Amino acid sequence: MIRLSNYTICLLLFVCCLSSCQKKEFEAIFDRPKTLADPIYQQLEARKNFTNLLACIDKAGLKTILGTSGYWTFFAPNDEAFKAYFQSVGKSGISDIDSVTAADIVTYGLVLNAYRKDQLSMTQTSKGPTPGTAYRRKTYYYDFVYKDPGHSGMTVGNNRNVTYVANDNNNKYISYFLDPYMSFGGLSASDYSSFYPGSTYSGFNVAGANVITADIPAENGIIHEIDKVISPVPNIEQYVANKPEYSEFKKLLDRVAVYTYNSALTKKYNALTGKTDSVFVKSYPNTLSFAPNNEGYLAVTQTDGQEQAWTAAIPTNAALQAWQKEILVNLSTFDQAPPSVLIDLINSFLWTTAVWPADILTTTNAQVQAASFTASDIVDKKVLSNGIFYGTSVAHQSNIFRTVYGKAYLDPKYSLMTRAFGESDLKVVSMNAALKFTLFMMSNTEIQKLGYTFNTDQGQWSYVNPATPTATPAMSLTQDRLNRIAQTSAVLTPKGEFDNLSGEGIAESFGGEYVKFKNNKVYASGNIVNGTSVTIDSSKTTFNGKVYYTKGLLEFAESTETLGQSIERLALSTDPLVANNFNYFYQYMINSASLWSPITKDIIGVPVGAFYTAFIPSNAAIMQAVKDGLLPGNKTTGMPTFAGGSQTTVEQAQVSDFILYHILNKNTVAVDGKKYGLFQSMLNDSAGDPKLVSVFYPGSDPVNYVPSEMEIRDRLFPNSTAAQINLPYSNNLANRALIHSINKVLNFN
Repeated sequence: MIRLSNYTICLLLFVCCLSSCQKKEFEAIFDRPKTLADPIYQQLEARKNFTNLLACIDKAGLKTILGTSGYWTFFAPNDEAFKAYFQSVGKSGISDIDSVTAADIVTYGLVLNAYRKDQLSMTQTSKGPTPGTAYRRKTYYYDFVYKDPGHSGMTVGNNRNVTYVANDNNNKYISYFLDPYMSFGGLSASDYSSFYPGSTYSGFNVAGANVITADIPAENGIIHEIDKVISPVPNIEQYVANKPEYSEFKKLLDRVAVYTYNSALTKKYNALTGKTDSVFVKSYPNTLSFAPNNEGYLAVTQTDGQEQAWTAAIPTNAALQAWQKEILVNLSTFDQAPPSVLIDLINSFLWTTAVWPADILTTTNAQVQAASFTASDIVDKKVLSNGIFYGTSVAHQSNIFRTVYGKAYLDPKYSLMTRAFGESDLKVVSMNAALKFTLFMMSNTEIQKLGYTFNTDQGQWSYVNPATPTATPAMSLTQDRLNRIAQTSAVLTPKGEFDNLSGEGIAESFGGEYVKFKNNKVYASGNIVNGTSVTIDSSKTTFNGKVYYTKGLLEFAESTETLGQSIERLALSTDPLVANNFNYFYQYMINSASLWSPITKDIIGVPVGAFYTAFIPSNAAIMQAVKDGLLPGNKTTGMPTFAGGSQTTVEQAQVSDFILYHILNKNTVAVDGKKYGLFQSMLNDSAGDPKLVSVFYPGSDPVNYVPSEMEIRDRLFPNSTAAQINLPYSNNLANRALIHSINKVLNFN
């Protein structure tokens, strides 16, 4: 043995003492504080009323995670909750629960990140929490690979609406209800109970469970004790797949579902299971408002799913079949319909935000339409993992199908008309249920008779005038022509003006031009010029108007047709009663060197293409104006002097002012009670401002107007001239113009 010196012994004792002091100092700084709560697993153990939940955690293999690491919110069902659960599922106890079921219960109650009660109703954003806006959180649970009856391979649900994002497991969300969100969402206790029958709103509920004790702290999270076992909630796709009463809607989804092979998921699945099956991502086309198997909402941010979700209002089988029968009356099956018909039908039942009961009848869906069903038609309510679900005993009727537009859209004989509507604003407008229309259906046959065809390979229209087949207009002109025909076929009739065509009437079309009917024949300006008319084969009534199936089309007057030519046609009519209302005005017009172009028959200063209204005094009215000295002629007999050479310079100016003042600029006013007030004439005053003409219906309100009472006045009040309309000779159609007869000459001076 080696003897140690006193010095060595002292040195060793000093080192040991120093070492001991350093260890104590280290432990004081870095050791686990004695006041820190135990991890979740140990906390549950200490409370003695979570024995079944702890057994589930053990079976699920999650003891290590919950006993050591992570940062969780755990909605933890107590033993009383499990007792009720075992009774409901016919199990004697925890020993009857397999590991998969145990994992489902634990992971669906396990929320990623720790949240106290006061934090759960806050949406977490990059700019900080937004109070009161959240009712959901993402859980640890996800379905991963499953067997889909609609496909031979194994399936994974899509985690976005269009694309699939790798390393995103499409985790389900769990919903909860606290006072701040209930107030924000306009929800009541009865709303909550309608989603969870048998449960009562307590101020803090998780799905159908009450929170017994909130905010139990743990080293790795927060525990909220609940009184009910919550199994994973299905998403919208899963719910309709497992409810026989919605099987018809599930068939619609199956028609549009897309399965795409995914090599990475296949390798992962094969490695985890030892099986050789291929894995496919099940998605839906981007034309669908959302993928009903997408759990993560939009995922524009990582937290938008905390406050928003999808909504679906799905009709029961009988309701959907009845509605489909109406939609497919001319198509037989969806296979014979354009693909968009099926997509439009599915979209009509979808809302892209979370819509609660108080708002489901007024919030517009993906097609910007409020529900057509009533509150009493809702027979099923569920809060699902990716949205809110309503089952309805009546199918929501989309405006795409139930309006005048739908009659063309759903009939292959009118596919060209549908295309023409879709390429203009007409589609959206004619689907507006708030507007009332009369639609004159343009069949493919009638459109093609006029020389219009659509080349599907080139994706464009072509036009060949049957009368001059060698003259082919440019594509842009062809489209303009077709748009004009389509716009003339949709007539705004808010008071049902065209419901009965046996009499006589007029109304303005969507394009601003007017359409007339008389004795079951219908005319537009082009029909008047060409001497043709449209006859009616049959009709149908829709939600926003009447549809007429026609022989012939409502045609527009060609651009070469001037207002002067239309006035000439009336003035030279073989019917003396017609001629007597327009001839003298015409004679003044064509003899005015400053206004008339004899070659083109244009009224100079009144160019073709704009909208006009001509109020033309009758021959008798002009004779009276001559006697009154307003117009050149014999003041004794009233016979006008038409020849420009026989008129003085002053008289020539009188004629020019007279003609221009009786034409309204950029406005068409029919005798229909819909337009009245002040309008600009084509005549300007000395300052260059347009002189005004007044149109109104004295003695009657416009809603209950009397056509024969329509008055036209100059603006020289109070001594203004009041001219009455000569109704039998008015509402004459011209190229973007209307021509009326009146019984007095307006004071144009």
